[in-house]
Order: sequence, then structure tokens, then C-alpha cells
Amino acid sequence: MAEILGPQKLGPLTPLVGEWEGNCGVDFSFHNKDGGTGETGYFEKAWFKPIHTQENGQQTLEGLTYQMTAWRHGEEDMDPFHDEVGYLLWEKKTGIVMRTVVFGRGIAILAGGQAEPRDKKIEFTATPGDANYGILQNEYLSERAELISFNGHFAFNDDGTFSYDQTLVLKLAAMGGKEMNHTDRNTLHLVKRYHPSVEIS
Repeated sequence: MAEILGPQKLGPLTPLVGEWEGNCGVDFSFHNKDGGTGETGYFEKAWFKPIHTQENGQQTLEGLTYQMTAWRHGEEDMDPFHDEVGYLLWEKKTGIVMRTVVFGRGIAILAGGQAEPRDKKIEFTATPGDANYGILQNEYLSERAELISFNGHFAFNDDGTFSYDQTLVLKLAAMGGKEMNHTDRNTLHLVKRYHPSVEIS
């Protein structure tokens, strides 16, 4: 992918615009059927589309709406095992970057960080109960897999791919209340570039 030149209204989110695929995903989690932890390989598709400028009084946000869907290797023609939708938002004035994400399992996260326009790495963090960047989950999960924290980052690589690595710290009832790191990582390559003036939602 050639370097993106000229004005970049979306700041550090600019390289994400488009459709992406990655086949080297690795999920480390607790497997209820096996009663223990293990790794799962997965194939993933992701879509990032620009949205109109958002204004909260004196705050101006630029951003993307996105979806990321993943299938276990060997199950690409079946239901995905992971699906998330959300927004990535950036405020030029302060450098605040936000990831608003809802998982199909009844989990919602607003994670925040700082990023400059051409940063090669964007980091996000969230903690349950935080007034600004927190985590919510449904009652069933709270009783069995209480979320303690969320940390993640997106990295833009020199070969035009982008990688992410994220960790949810859980307190699992099935492990006697012990904490474990549920991690996901993948590297995706661009399969379609959107033109913002055409694709904006």
C-alpha cells in the first residue's frame, strides 16, 4: 500500500479506511467444553467506513464505523465465533482517540487513548466502573466471567498490513475465581480501499 499523502481528516485512523482480511488470527481463551484454556486459530474480515463529523458542543470528532467478524479455521462456511461492531473516534484538538465497541455476547466497551495524526500505533484501555472509559457486560457473564480490564492496540506496518493485539482480563468462576488473560491477535491485509466521499455513511 502506497503512503497516504495530503490532508488526513481522520488523523491516525486514516490508514484503516477500507475492507480487510486476515488468516493468522490466534485467540487464547477458556474453553468451556474442555474445562481449560487453549488457542484457536481464525480467519477474519473487517470493514472500516468514514462517518460524518460529529459535534458535542465545542468537541469535534472524526471517525469510522466498523465491524470485525471471525471464523475458526475449518469453519469458514459456518457461523462466526466472534463478531463486533463499533466506532473509532478521534479529536484533533486534544489527540483523544476512542474505540466504542459492542460484542455479540452482551459486552460493551468504551476504551480511550492518545494519538497524533500519523502515529503508527494506537492504544486503547478501559476499566469497569471508570466514569469515561469503562466496560459493561450482561448479568450472566458478570457472574461467570467478570471483566477486570481491557487493553488493546492497532499497529500500522511498513508492508501495508495492520495488526492488532488485545487482552481482556477475566475473573473466571470455572477457575475458582482466578484471573486469566483472554487475548486475541491478528494481522490483516487490505482488499478494498474506500473513497470517503463515496462511501461515507
